[in-house]
Amino acid sequence: MDRLPIFLYYALFLLLSAHGLHRALLVWRVSRKGKRDLTGLHDPLERSDWELPVVTVQLPLYNEVYVAERLIRHSAALDWPCDKLEIQVLDDSTDDTCSKVAQVVRELAQAGHWISHIRRADRKGFKAGALAYGLRGGPEHSAAKGEFVAIFDADFIPPREFLRKTIPALVRDEQLAVVQARWDHSNRNHSLLTRLQAIFLDAHFAIEHEARQRAGHFLNFNGTAGVWRRSAIDKAGGWSHDTLTEDLDLSFRAQMAGMTFVYMHELGVPSELPVEMNAFKTQQHRWAKGSIETAIKLLPSLWQRKDIPLSTRLEGTFHLLNNFAYVIMTCVTVLALPVAVATSRNPAITLWLDRYLLGFGILPVLLYFLYGQLRVGQGFWKSLFLMPATLALGVGLSVNNCRAVLEALVGYRTAFIRTPKYHVDSKLDTWLGKRYLASAGLIPLIELTLGLCSALACILTIQNRCYGLSVFMAIFSWGYLYVGLASLMPSGMEKLRHRLARLGSVGEKVRRVSDIGTP
Repeated sequence: MDRLPIFLYYALFLLLSAHGLHRALLVWRVSRKGKRDLTGLHDPLERSDWELPVVTVQLPLYNEVYVAERLIRHSAALDWPCDKLEIQVLDDSTDDTCSKVAQVVRELAQAGHWISHIRRADRKGFKAGALAYGLRGGPEHSAAKGEFVAIFDADFIPPREFLRKTIPALVRDEQLAVVQARWDHSNRNHSLLTRLQAIFLDAHFAIEHEARQRAGHFLNFNGTAGVWRRSAIDKAGGWSHDTLTEDLDLSFRAQMAGMTFVYMHELGVPSELPVEMNAFKTQQHRWAKGSIETAIKLLPSLWQRKDIPLSTRLEGTFHLLNNFAYVIMTCVTVLALPVAVATSRNPAITLWLDRYLLGFGILPVLLYFLYGQLRVGQGFWKSLFLMPATLALGVGLSVNNCRAVLEALVGYRTAFIRTPKYHVDSKLDTWLGKRYLASAGLIPLIELTLGLCSALACILTIQNRCYGLSVFMAIFSWGYLYVGLASLMPSGMEKLRHRLARLGSVGEKVRRVSDIGTP
């Protein structure tokens, strides 16, 4: 019986190895020449302005008082003829965001922009409902006129050239449903949390999207910073709100209907990353739960389609079920302390398994994140230094995302909870004193408990000279304690971070003055 926890532990890690090896496969695909030739697809259109197609820009908003105006003004500044650029501000707000939006829309309309402020009687269908309402028209507004539909969430800052770079591909290829741009990050260096989030998202775009595109597999529209062909939305069945990831759902339905997607790695669209742990966890919970809901909805139909290549069906399955890794990781963590105790009685078993943990448990995931950073132009050594913290944050999210997966499996329905944004960019900016803070709940108490148990397990494995296992235990402990403490004491940690940022700013100014005075 002493060996049972050890064998269960490594059996679970064997399952996680499939996740790690899949990450290694994606990196390999990106590093080699792909099958899909996109040459010339994005070249500028050689047309006069009057020949350009009408584009509808949809801006779904819900209580975004800090960032709504920035989004609307950048959308109005897109390099496209005013009479061919329809802007729909889909405003479901219940606070003073509404009055601020009305003022900005009125000002831009008077300046000659084709812009409307669209409000609904209720928030039925959440974001998906708002997008569908804007397209089909309502009692007080006409249906969208655009042949193509660009979508930007409240925290995004559309670059002026966005349409000039994305629309040509849609015009040239009638089977193309979506052009998805890469998410960039306006506040990447605000804090440790935002730097780690940026690493997560960079890998998703620079590795996952690029690898799937090169192999000809299904991509996903990420809900924002992309352009849809209007007819493709209709052909795929339109926006649906029966999952929390309406973007992933529509993406798979469109590609199952025979349409294609394109990812533009070279076009980055700045966005604001969540700066507070509970907001970040809310976002991750929604994404994890929505992906499993989409899997339950679409995987049976996907596997019935024999006309879709087996490799594409397999990759789509990995894509939709990826968040099951958090369930396995939570189970692994629960076993950590029993395993640490058992290793003292069975040291021979763990000597060779330690090497397995390091080789298949850590290295593929490290490679995945690190190569993602290199592909977006981040420095090697700086990125390498952040890798342990990146792994730890992924572990620390396990309980939060495990709950999301289990809720989806049992059919427990929850509302679409949007991620609050605060217009926080530089290190000296702060969200303290602002609205929309997310609540912590009871999950942080579980995270702290698992963090303490993992810390004790780390000490025991070091004493037992199981050093590979102790590395994992240390990562577990660091991740759970960081996520749990940041969730329970967000204001305290933000005050500390802000003070350190101010001290760093003062030190930098002193250094610059000293440099100026040095002959």
